Amino acid sequence: MKGLRTGTKQRWRFSAIALAVFSVATVAGLGKVYLDYRALPPSLAPADLTISKTVLDRNGQLLRAFTTPDEKWRLPVAVRDVDPLYWKMLKAYEDHRFDQHHGVDVSAMLRAAYQLLSSGHVVSGASTLTMQTARLLQERPTRSLSAKYHQILAALRLESDLSKEDILQLYALRAPFGGNLEGIRAAALTWFGKEPRRLTPAEAALLVALPQSPEARRPDRFKSAAQAARDRVLDRAVIAGVLSQGDADAAREENVPVRRRSMPFLAAHAARAAVASKEIETIHRLTLDASLQRALETLIDQRIDAMGPKVSAALLVADHQSGEVLASVGSPNLMDEARLGHIDMTRAIRSPGSTLKPFIYGLAFEDGIAHPESTIDDRPIDIGGYKPTNFDLAYQGRVSVREALQLSLNTPAIQLLEAVGPAKLVARLKRSGAGVVIGGADAPGLAIGLGGLGMSLWDLTQLYGALGNGGHSISLHLEASGSDRPRSRRILEEVAAWHVGDVLAGLPQPRAAGANQIAYKTGTAYGYRDAWAMGYDGRDVVGVWVGRADGTPLPGMTGAGSAVPLLFEAFQRLKKSPAPLPAAPSGTLKMAAADLPLPLRAARVHKPAAGALRSLEISYPPQSGTIDLGLGEGRQTLPLVVKLQGGTRPFSWFVDGQPMSARSFASQLSFEPEGPGATSITVVDSAGLSDTVDLFIR
Repeated sequence: MKGLRTGTKQRWRFSAIALAVFSVATVAGLGKVYLDYRALPPSLAPADLTISKTVLDRNGQLLRAFTTPDEKWRLPVAVRDVDPLYWKMLKAYEDHRFDQHHGVDVSAMLRAAYQLLSSGHVVSGASTLTMQTARLLQERPTRSLSAKYHQILAALRLESDLSKEDILQLYALRAPFGGNLEGIRAAALTWFGKEPRRLTPAEAALLVALPQSPEARRPDRFKSAAQAARDRVLDRAVIAGVLSQGDADAAREENVPVRRRSMPFLAAHAARAAVASKEIETIHRLTLDASLQRALETLIDQRIDAMGPKVSAALLVADHQSGEVLASVGSPNLMDEARLGHIDMTRAIRSPGSTLKPFIYGLAFEDGIAHPESTIDDRPIDIGGYKPTNFDLAYQGRVSVREALQLSLNTPAIQLLEAVGPAKLVARLKRSGAGVVIGGADAPGLAIGLGGLGMSLWDLTQLYGALGNGGHSISLHLEASGSDRPRSRRILEEVAAWHVGDVLAGLPQPRAAGANQIAYKTGTAYGYRDAWAMGYDGRDVVGVWVGRADGTPLPGMTGAGSAVPLLFEAFQRLKKSPAPLPAAPSGTLKMAAADLPLPLRAARVHKPAAGALRSLEISYPPQSGTIDLGLGEGRQTLPLVVKLQGGTRPFSWFVDGQPMSARSFASQLSFEPEGPGATSITVVDSAGLSDTVDLFIR
């Protein structure tokens, strides 16, 4: 009994000594851990990682992504952007105490150590999600005790510096999924072709399983291994109560994907330009609509092969009130070298053909030189040696101005351009913000009316958008940010712009739901190098270009034959039915040719009579002035007196487009306005000269 007591005392003495040694070692070890922990640099935050530049549409859908400098697909993602089921399954499989521990799960480490000592091999791991995240950030193996020790320190630092959500976000960004895929968003897009917001149980389970052995479980190479790993995750989810047995059984019936899908590659040219313009930014938001963009890219792909192996096409769609570009197709395929697909043909400078004619006519309407029902002669002309001919080398004789524009006759357009002045046309084009390239140092000549200058599809779409916007310029833009836009400027009077749209809406409407729904104009550049179709309805404007990017002629290619079908099919994909064109504004002169005021019955494109004064000017009131006549204030209304200088009597007066009584030999007009507001006054003399002032009356 005495020996028993002596042995017991010795064991207690040994235990006490061991406990004291362990306590001293623990204190010393904890002190070292603390010092090593404090020596670590601050943890990386999700914003500190190098991630792929992404380009999003107006609704946040991914249009295109770019690999990181180290050639990884590492797309930005937030915890809230991932299906909650994935996070539940991940924690159940990898770290069920993630929300309770502080980076290291001591109980799991003790369990793993006991299993290792008792069985002689690793039975279960003790690595927490925080430790795994630390390992991914350090990018080094952790098989040695020293490396594992530093991983634990890094995990403790992560938990100290970041929130649990930040740690999960870092994991979602850096977890490997095979090949150059990093992060759950890149994995979901590549393996399932969708964002990770909504995942099936089978999809979520596969995404949980892959990072443990991303190369050995790649579904496209090792389907069986991927499926087996997925099913183990499903089993664990059932045990943890995340899934019911029935849901897990149904998930096992789903096939794992056996091929990698390509990353979204929409609006390739626009996305490339957006990233190049703001290299510092990671996420770029555009005004494009991904669904419409995809539909129109498919349309171009389907139609272009029938036009020839080297033929290209470009297309733009924009809201002509806001200027937001809704779709931008720069070429049929960025990678198609035969078509020089890398060139963004929405920005390429080309000859616009006849697409500028509506603006010539609009200026003629605005200046009182012509009305849509005026007559004009389509005949051979020689203006200073310039002898334009019609496309078909034939002449129609006397036609209405409406018919001349609808038939796109050349000689009437040039006669009107001479009356308007080429410099005035160019000035209005530039006022819209459109780029205009004119060769040579001389002043613009009459040839610009038939395409003798350079413009891009972007510029032309912006111009036609202004027509749809009642003559007010618009600023096309792709950036969704609210940066300042150029102030809208009037490039055509509202009545003139409406007349142009009314004429263009009278053209045949192929594939349209009804007549007069889309105002459009075609154009064919000299030598069949460029084919155009430009059109708009009450809300949107569409521009189409077809041709070869290298400028080689395509005999027989015309705007009507090649571009118009694409224009109307684009409108069909844009909406079920076009938005109605606007009604005629107040003051629009709508009448038959025989009822027009005498000066407007025939377009005034002839020279003034010999001896006539060659200038006509409204000297009062001043242009863009404000005249106080006491309107709306209970005072006696004063008449407005308009005074002239120059011109040849008699005069025809128009107020807001409406004729004022009979022709007058007096050099002034006195009348009482109907009410306060903007007013436009035009005078036309017997020699065909005219002048207009816009003012505000109050």
